[in-house]
Amino acid sequence: MTWMETEREALVQTLRGADPEAPTLCEGWSVRHLLAHLVEREQEPARYAADMAATRLGREPGAEPFLSRLAGSAVTAPGYAALVDRFAGGGSRIVALGDRAHLIEYVVHHEDVRRAGTEPAEPRVLPPDLVRAVWQHLGALARTAYRSSPVGVVLVVPGGPRKVVRRGADAVVVSGDPVEQALFALGRREVADVEILGAPGTVARFEEWADLA
Repeated sequence: MTWMETEREALVQTLRGADPEAPTLCEGWSVRHLLAHLVEREQEPARYAADMAATRLGREPGAEPFLSRLAGSAVTAPGYAALVDRFAGGGSRIVALGDRAHLIEYVVHHEDVRRAGTEPAEPRVLPPDLVRAVWQHLGALARTAYRSSPVGVVLVVPGGPRKVVRRGADAVVVSGDPVEQALFALGRREVADVEILGAPGTVARFEEWADLA
């Protein structure tokens, strides 16, 4: 079993026990919207692409034409359970694409459910090999996430490895566990447990860019 499959099973269990109307860390999305996103991304790629285009054109989160229709099918308890089952069913194409395509997606969206609301859950203690797999696949994602940063960015796991994801004459170090690094890179900056290190002026420029100032 791949780490993607392990995390998928854990996410399914969390979704089964979640309130479909509970908020998530994704602005405008309840749990059932996030679930609809997961299903659409994997099983309805043409509609997923259309919704992405609608978002780029200014459609508000939660009002994407196809996603909102799919989320609407999960308003009732039986409808929600059926949509969770549909996500859990996956398929050979999902498994074939593997950790590179899905592991960080599942880990981050799992935390989107767990850490939202007025009583967010604590970070999970994950198997070390799963955490290492997140780190392995984080580089490409982080290079995209930080490409517009006004300063260089180096990711560091305390006591562990490091990755330069954006080069610059001045740089900050983003220090934290790989899962927290993934959350921070993908915009979950209020909940991600990372430390920003560097010269004060450089840190200030980075934090302003990251909307942390």
